[in-house]
Amino acid sequence: MSVRARPTSPHLQIYRWTVTMAMSILHRMTGIANYAGMALLAVWLLAAALGQDAVTQVNYIFGSWFGQLVLFGFTWSLVHHMCGGLRHFVWDTAAMMEPDQREAIAWATIIASVIITLLIWTLFVWMA
Repeated sequence: MSVRARPTSPHLQIYRWTVTMAMSILHRMTGIANYAGMALLAVWLLAAALGQDAVTQVNYIFGSWFGQLVLFGFTWSLVHHMCGGLRHFVWDTAAMMEPDQREAIAWATIIASVIITLLIWTLFVWMA
């Protein structure tokens, strides 16, 4: 019987996927997405500095259905990253470290990020 070589380091094919693992990866992804979203903010600020015509064009793009979808995703990314940061802050205090507690706070992160994003956009639409 041949001996199968063990991997030199653990990888995704070895581990069973958990919600905390997915939230960790999603936290990193939203961090990257936030950089792209900040570029959108910089474009808008630059357009505002260039004058009314430029900001009108950018507002037209951001106001389109695709622009609104991108801005909604950016809002969720910011909120989810913030909630993930709070989750890590709780863990830094050595709280919520039991397996069922870790899963509960991970689910709370995703649920809270969706609810808060919907509240922000509901207020945004209501106030507009």
